[in-house]
Amino acid sequence: MPKPKINWGKLEEAEKFAEMVKLFRRGKINRDDFRRFRLQHGAYGSRMTDDYSMVRVKVPAGEVYPEQLERLAQLSEGFSIGSAHVSTRQNFQLHWIALEDVSEVMRGLAEVGMTSREACGNSVRNIMCSPLAGVCTQEVFDPTPYALATAKFLLRNPMNQSLPRKFKLNFTCCEKHGMARIVDIGLIPQKIDADGKTHNGFKIFLGGGLGAQSFVGHQLEEFTSEEDLLYTIISVIRVYDRMGNRENMARNRMRYLVNELGWEKFQNIVLKERAMVRATQSVVVKLELDKIPEVLGKMSISSDTPSKPEGFSRWMKSNVISQKQNGYSSVFLTLESGDVTSNQLRAMAEIAREFSAEGRARTGFLQDMVFRWIKDEDLPKLYSKLLEVGLANPGALTMASVIGCSGTTSCNLALTNSHRIAKEIQRKFLELKLDVDDDLRDATIKISGCPNSCGQHEIATIGFYGGGGRMGKEMYPLYSMSLGGRSDEQAMLGLTCMKVPAKRVIPAILKIIEIFKSDKKNGETLDSWIHRVIDNNGNNGVKSFNDIKEILKPVVVAPTIEEDKDFYVDYGNDGSYHARTGRGECAA
Repeated sequence: MPKPKINWGKLEEAEKFAEMVKLFRRGKINRDDFRRFRLQHGAYGSRMTDDYSMVRVKVPAGEVYPEQLERLAQLSEGFSIGSAHVSTRQNFQLHWIALEDVSEVMRGLAEVGMTSREACGNSVRNIMCSPLAGVCTQEVFDPTPYALATAKFLLRNPMNQSLPRKFKLNFTCCEKHGMARIVDIGLIPQKIDADGKTHNGFKIFLGGGLGAQSFVGHQLEEFTSEEDLLYTIISVIRVYDRMGNRENMARNRMRYLVNELGWEKFQNIVLKERAMVRATQSVVVKLELDKIPEVLGKMSISSDTPSKPEGFSRWMKSNVISQKQNGYSSVFLTLESGDVTSNQLRAMAEIAREFSAEGRARTGFLQDMVFRWIKDEDLPKLYSKLLEVGLANPGALTMASVIGCSGTTSCNLALTNSHRIAKEIQRKFLELKLDVDDDLRDATIKISGCPNSCGQHEIATIGFYGGGGRMGKEMYPLYSMSLGGRSDEQAMLGLTCMKVPAKRVIPAILKIIEIFKSDKKNGETLDSWIHRVIDNNGNNGVKSFNDIKEILKPVVVAPTIEEDKDFYVDYGNDGSYHARTGRGECAA
């Protein structure tokens, strides 16, 4: 079995963290200084308390090995809540760890080559890479080595320790399987023919991002060569470090700088900076690319397995993608809001060893896990294994796989329990078998517990972000709903539609599906229908965006507390709703 090729961890950082906790407890370090240190080392504050942390584990390019999965299981049982969480940025998160135990978790991670360093705070966050990179039928080359080399170069790099705010990079395999246009730097592999040769390079997009105010990124130039890749990344970070707004936290992400300067001016500054970086740093700066590892040969192990266990066909349709390599597939696991138990983590380690020809797994972009290089004839056996550990839910690649950020389960800024409502929607969709409906397959539902878009609601077909509503003296959980967001080559932000009480979110979504089914044209999907209506090209009873609002109005009416007491209680809670928040931890 392959061992991790890169050791991201440092044991001495665990020792340093333990020392700093002691100094903080003794009052030798003030709260703000300790907070900056804590975030730089990947320990995020838990809701309304300094005594517990969420440790965010960086997983560069999403690559995670069996022994690392087993260590995460062990740490989740010993120090967390017996489960871990897979985020939309390919990290693992361990919640509710006592502050004094964080250094032990960091030590455990470092022993298997993992780190939480710069997973939070004003730094370059986890470098993402599409989970299908290397196996995608539409890619022109595998960007994984470039993503790993970039992560290696930037981790603990002095230029990356005190940026104006957090900074995100995404590598993706193709236009379809990634989010290159909604991050600070997004990269898509590209080839061009010149001088009788074929050259590797990238389309690079700058200045995208989601939040209270969101922007779609701009392409820097027609083609950025492999040789210029690192120079470009360094230049963008340097420009942002020098010119970013350090005074106003609400406007200090790079997307605001791009917007305020104007794209052409920002573009020119970056290109001039790159020329200077290339001229002055060419000797010391080099992107160290590891060769793509050869995939291990694996004998088929399916001989003693029934060809089609119960539920297998439904799972195959919604969770499995054929690779460009003949005879192999990639398998996506449907997790509920990214949650996975310690026993399931151990089962994933076994699956990677037993079934994957590359001997490891990847975290995905959608709070999911992906096993690649699975022999097609072994899929029934793998499905049976997943059934045993509760990981065989269908719907991973469909609208039924709902994104939900952590919400009020742990976040200081959250106003609603987005984490739980995402699970409720997923369970309802699977119960109704909506995962098998091809008309809904390319649509998405994403939910954030506040306007900050950690659940990526603005690029969802149907997106929601949390807030509070009021009926008389009583408050109830509420979501603002948007329609029509997407993150592919036609990237756009969803348009705000209306406010929907939490306990009416599921009926509202089902009503939208019902309207779509009665109004759609031949071959039209929910996603394409919504965009047609947004463009005021509707027909029959739904001619425009406003028609959807009018049809939904009766669905979202708030009852009095005497008529429906449960309406005033958020999902996953048993007390009355309130909109109490604390200080955000997204910046140091």
